[in-house]
Amino acid sequence: MDSMTAEPTSSSTPKGKPVIRIQNLHKQFGDQVVLKDFNLEMYENENLVLMGKSGSGKSVMIKCLVGLMEPDSGTIEVLGQDITKLDRTQMDELRAEIGFLFQGSALYDSMTVRENLEFPLRRHTKRMNIKDTDELVLEALENVGLARTIDLMPNELSGGMQRRIALARALILKPKIIIYDEPTTGLDPITAKEIIELMTSVQKRYKTSSMIITHDVDCARVISHRMILLLDGTNYAQGTFEELSTSEDPRIRAFFK
Repeated sequence: MDSMTAEPTSSSTPKGKPVIRIQNLHKQFGDQVVLKDFNLEMYENENLVLMGKSGSGKSVMIKCLVGLMEPDSGTIEVLGQDITKLDRTQMDELRAEIGFLFQGSALYDSMTVRENLEFPLRRHTKRMNIKDTDELVLEALENVGLARTIDLMPNELSGGMQRRIALARALILKPKIIIYDEPTTGLDPITAKEIIELMTSVQKRYKTSSMIITHDVDCARVISHRMILLLDGTNYAQGTFEELSTSEDPRIRAFFK
């Protein structure tokens, strides 16, 4: 097996403390093992790309990470908290620190752009001491360059604009962690490039730690500080894009064809 399966070297390990630490995570459904002793660390201000084939366990890992699914064994720490020891209220508070950009944007069709962005604010008024949502909504839209769309409906927006609005919604609570699920899927190359540039800008502006789940090799090359390749339910390989893309291991090389 390639040397990239070992712990990342000092050249590929970012500075700062871990914001996510997963150790020996195991999850199976009946006889089907989805995650097998899976390990992951993500650090402050890092863009960590996670790549894996369909069915490799990415979605199950994310559900375990945010407490929507209980692992069979292993430990998960998010922002220093062991999620298995949190009650429902504490888990909801922790989830507010995690922004999601869902595949396909997942905007509410019956709500205007303003109402889509106000939705998470209504659930966390105490956390942010929110008295007036207008300022926060406008700030979030300005950060993605779409303040003019505030009163439009999602069906009046292009796919790229919908993805930007979804990102604004993910940012509005000023989370410490953002999880991107296939952020460039379904977009033309020019729009995909714009979204990648926006993600980079967001990371620098907000100092977020970002986990990017993607099959897009170009996206991974541009945005990643470090990558993890998920194969057969395990962290098969990790390192920088350059380290992994030049590996001689045929199973690793298959990710970059």
